[in-house]
Amino acid sequence: MLRRYLRYRDGRELVLIDNSYAGPLRPIYEDVVVLPPPEIRIPRDRYIVDYAQADEAEVYEALTAPPVAQVDRRYTLDQIRYSPDLRARLRSVDINTITFDTGSFTVTPDQAAKLSVIAGAMNRAIQANPREVFLIEGFTDAVGSALDNLSLSDRRAQSVATVLTEQFRVPPENLTTQGYGEQYLKVNTQGPSRENRRVVVQRITPLLQQGQGQGQGQAAPPPPR
Repeated sequence: MLRRYLRYRDGRELVLIDNSYAGPLRPIYEDVVVLPPPEIRIPRDRYIVDYAQADEAEVYEALTAPPVAQVDRRYTLDQIRYSPDLRARLRSVDINTITFDTGSFTVTPDQAAKLSVIAGAMNRAIQANPREVFLIEGFTDAVGSALDNLSLSDRRAQSVATVLTEQFRVPPENLTTQGYGEQYLKVNTQGPSRENRRVVVQRITPLLQQGQGQGQGQAAPPPPR
């Protein structure tokens, strides 16, 4: 992806993601950004929000808060996707109300209904700032091949994005997805683990748009329709 934008009926454009400044496409390994780990000065349950125990106010705070460590420049979407050190600077919401059956990327109806709280928080944030971008991350347990798990985790993230868009009207242009397979296990086991078959959501706007007036939660009203 080089650029993603909204085009309004009057022809005006609102840029959400702009990777064109980074030049020609590069190998993935060149997009990995290595940084020292951030110093986390907030309680752990505010840094990684337990969705099952959180209310909408807590979810909204996590999805609109500034990074936990200073961000000095903007980064491309691929740099964010492939760099855990970058993502560690952002709060996250662990959607632990959705866990998948082995080998499945289906979100069951009862689990889909539980996405209403995070969907409400996302829509509220987007209404305040239409440039917001949220990364939905998919994960698997360690059972099966690493390659199959990577593909499966991508589909899990996409399934959650589809539910948010189709059932709760979260604008698809404000969402992006990435699967990480069996990396970053929540429970350190090589066996089957429903807790490891999960999704996580982060607001990546500050990393994408730092230095453009939109990196620290400032609102950007849309052009007239």
